Amino acid sequence: MHDRARVYESLRSAHLERAHALEPASLLHRRRRYDFDPALADGLDLVQGGTFSLAVTILRSRLAGVEVNEPLLRSGSWKTVVAVSAARWAARVRRSPVVVVSYAIENHDPFGAPARSWRSTVRARLDRAMGRYTARRIDRIAYGTTAAAELYGARLGRELDGAAATVVPALPAPCDCPASGDRDPDRVVFVGAFVPRKGLAELVQAWPLVVDRHPGARLTLVGKGPLEELARDLAARVEGVDVVVDPPRSELHRVIRTSAVLVLLSQRTPTWREQVGLPIVEGLAHGCAVVTTEETGLAGWLSGHGHDVVPASAAGGQVAAAIGAALARRRSAGSVLADLPDVDGRLAADRWLFQPLAGTPRG
Repeated sequence: MHDRARVYESLRSAHLERAHALEPASLLHRRRRYDFDPALADGLDLVQGGTFSLAVTILRSRLAGVEVNEPLLRSGSWKTVVAVSAARWAARVRRSPVVVVSYAIENHDPFGAPARSWRSTVRARLDRAMGRYTARRIDRIAYGTTAAAELYGARLGRELDGAAATVVPALPAPCDCPASGDRDPDRVVFVGAFVPRKGLAELVQAWPLVVDRHPGARLTLVGKGPLEELARDLAARVEGVDVVVDPPRSELHRVIRTSAVLVLLSQRTPTWREQVGLPIVEGLAHGCAVVTTEETGLAGWLSGHGHDVVPASAAGGQVAAAIGAALARRRSAGSVLADLPDVDGRLAADRWLFQPLAGTPRG
């Protein structure tokens, strides 16, 4: 075991990729997602078990720091409470501090919608109580967006008063993959699950209007999911549209790297809002101009740095105009990359979270 641990409900390839970049830590998890790639686990310390066996691992290990899920993540609230309690008990038993930290990007109030039954009312009250319990025992919390910081201030401001807090925008550093000289200034790319909440239908509706205004525009749709036929139908109807289903990471990087504009038209649902948007992060890291909706927590930063942000309810003509404007600017990859930090925002937040803690951790 390392001297620090990150606790996950489920582990997926994205977590493994991130773990190689972050400071070394043991990854405690209950299950592995369908996209778990064993090859990415090489060199990582993975500990799998049930909720209570992972709590025992925390109690028995000489951990100096534990990262838990953010307090407003309702789906894992009970497991987070167990992990936090185990960390606090371990500190008391060993009489040495254990720092409890969390990284938060939630920007959708999980308690904002009215309960639809007495069961959901009871569940919401329990989840709210567990979120407060966790918040009162966190030593440090780093927010990936200002939207997340504002939500936590409104929902758990009192409980988090004793925690150190900072906002580190969830922006990438420029990608270090090989540079490419074949960037297509008329190429637009969509990356994401082929599902309604990622805005594929809105893009399919708007794309013929984009081509009417910019006949040379081309589109690559990258992803997989139940709306794949909608993507393929657009490719059959409109020249210059390609569909790439679930490509390997190297091919995904190549497609983004050779595109000029990345589009992600995220749509809010009753229980979900785009926190950041991994495709947006990957597009920025490769120098793409971004067209997205106000749903992402990065909306303010994007609109302030020359990217296009439209309302989620924007009509096809407004979406097409935004995409057309992004293409017409011919913004260079270099100018996009120049706005990015030298250190990836998630890595910078991680370093801040686990730096030596002044004073006594919260109980």
